[in-house]
Amino acid sequence: MYVSIIIQSRVGSKRLKRKNLLSITRNNISLIEVVIKRLKKSKLVNNIILATSKKKENNILVEIAKRNKILFYRGKENDTLDRFYHAAKKYKTKTIVRITSDCALVDPKLIDKFLRVFKRKKILYLSNTYHLIDDDLVQSKKFLYPDGFDIEIFSFELLEKVQKNFPIKDRVEGGVITPYLRKNKRESRNLKIYLPKTNIPNISHYKLSVDNFEDLRLIREIYDFYYPNIYFNFLDVINFLNLKYNKNKSNNNIYIKKAKKNIMGENMLLSKNHNMILPNLWPTYFSRTSGINVWDLNNRKYADMSLMGVGTNILGYSNRQIDNSVISTVKKGNLCTLNCPEEVDLSQKLLEIHPWFDKVKFARTGGEANAISIRIARSSAKSQNIAICGYHGWHDWYLSANLRNKKNLDQHLLKGLSPLGVPKNLKNTTYTFNYGDFKSLIKLVKLKKIGIIKMEVCRSTKPNILFLRKIRKLCTKKNIILIFDECTTGFRECLGGIHKKIKIYPDLLVLGKTLGNGYAITAVLGKKKLMENSSKSFISSTFWTERIGPTAALKTLEIMEKIKPWKKVNFIGEKMMEIWKSVAKKNKIKIKVFGIPTLAKFIFLEKNNEYKTFLTQEFLKKNILATTSFYPSYAHNLNDLLKYKIILDEIFKKIKYFQKNNTPSFNFLNDEISGNPFSRLN
Repeated sequence: MYVSIIIQSRVGSKRLKRKNLLSITRNNISLIEVVIKRLKKSKLVNNIILATSKKKENNILVEIAKRNKILFYRGKENDTLDRFYHAAKKYKTKTIVRITSDCALVDPKLIDKFLRVFKRKKILYLSNTYHLIDDDLVQSKKFLYPDGFDIEIFSFELLEKVQKNFPIKDRVEGGVITPYLRKNKRESRNLKIYLPKTNIPNISHYKLSVDNFEDLRLIREIYDFYYPNIYFNFLDVINFLNLKYNKNKSNNNIYIKKAKKNIMGENMLLSKNHNMILPNLWPTYFSRTSGINVWDLNNRKYADMSLMGVGTNILGYSNRQIDNSVISTVKKGNLCTLNCPEEVDLSQKLLEIHPWFDKVKFARTGGEANAISIRIARSSAKSQNIAICGYHGWHDWYLSANLRNKKNLDQHLLKGLSPLGVPKNLKNTTYTFNYGDFKSLIKLVKLKKIGIIKMEVCRSTKPNILFLRKIRKLCTKKNIILIFDECTTGFRECLGGIHKKIKIYPDLLVLGKTLGNGYAITAVLGKKKLMENSSKSFISSTFWTERIGPTAALKTLEIMEKIKPWKKVNFIGEKMMEIWKSVAKKNKIKIKVFGIPTLAKFIFLEKNNEYKTFLTQEFLKKNILATTSFYPSYAHNLNDLLKYKIILDEIFKKIKYFQKNNTPSFNFLNDEISGNPFSRLN
């Protein structure tokens, strides 16, 4: 059995230019040379042939072949099958092992193992990546070999038959035998096709060939791990992958277990609790960020196509200009006995942006700022009772709305928010009304002696300008204090908040989240009379005087004024909403898209929690953090959306299949169904 390994290789790669010439190892051995050096370790191969084309750009590959003392053949540029046939014929080979030059981890021991099977079984074709199912040649998951360890062995007899009988018009660039077998299913059934069995763990989901820079980084990481040894084998690669990825899972689980034991509610923000998203598979903890990218505890990178820090990082993660300002401040000192001048500068800036207000009070969280706004309003209100619409934090005054009925706040953010621990005597102090329902608000104002109306300008819909104007007019007429909570919406539509864009001005305004682009800073802005009346009330906190927050906010506002990020953010959000609608329509999936483009959301109209969990699960496999909500940032671009759209289409196709076949969730979910915020927290 005269055996030749034929390596197919050209310089003109479309996805990653000149990839076979890129350095793989720490001592700068190129991809193609690593493949050649590893293949030379095979004990059952008579020679190695580089099959390339006659184009001048491939001259360098021929030089590499000569330098490494292997054979070569140059043939047609766009006919891989023809190159294989003439290379095998020229060097009189009887058995061909097909290897592609982007398989940097190819294992010569695996090749020898398969050659022994090929000889013992007296077969015409052997592959560890393809097999026949239902008369069709498909990629095998049964035998668990990952992309990058592709090995095909076939006889010259079969190669010659395919060369003669397979029309040029039907040939596939890069393909040799398998395109023919797919095309000629009856004939392929009669061939002695064999797939070697293995008891290796399932790592077929890993991508270990080199097609892009992400692949290249992983391959380089593997070679760097085993440096200076470049001859590690298939099992060594499995061990590395287990160490890299299972270690991450283990670390993540260890932190979750510690958090469950040590931290009330497991973490600080309910929206970031892994039980809300993907209970057992979500990465949960991060090591670093940049742009739209997040790295987990094992340095695995994800593109954040979800909430971008729950709406905080409108300019993208780790904005260099803001970080540099903060670092400079930290070096000078963050907090001391005296006050920082940055809070004065920030107050001046915010009042310039909002000239209808006179004074500012700073805090560090949205819940604090909302509580401050209520204290300020109650200091001057004719009645202490509050009517609310929207989500305003965790404090007693807000959750007291659920004392009368546990479902009162269900329409304002999350269902089932428990008022446990809230004093019962607050039962009749806070009341809810629904966005757009002015008649119910009028009734509430009359019956409950409302002195304060606190609301989000919008959340799940576009601003209802007529509704908001009526409320402003009502508050003016009835001497009711109007508070707009723009913690979430502020700076996403314009410089200062949506109320500024629609020209409807409240008496008090709450700003947060995007104000510091990830650094803790919130603000309450108000009219002079309200702010001065409440100055007699004790509203104070030590860490409201640190200077990192104001420093970050000043630099964030400076950048915003220059680049006007809301224009791009709005555009990206609109495009995402279009993607959801078009991909859903294409796949006949019923969804409802809602929200403003800068805070976009959708729900499945059938089995929402199950399909939402599946969507997150499948995106995570592609290294993307995604749910059914998307808060676009200035760092997102159209390429990010294009990649997202392709994957979303694949996911929606699967969901349609599940719907058609009434597939139960345990057949497609690898995790528990997300959606219940409290059931797993005890």
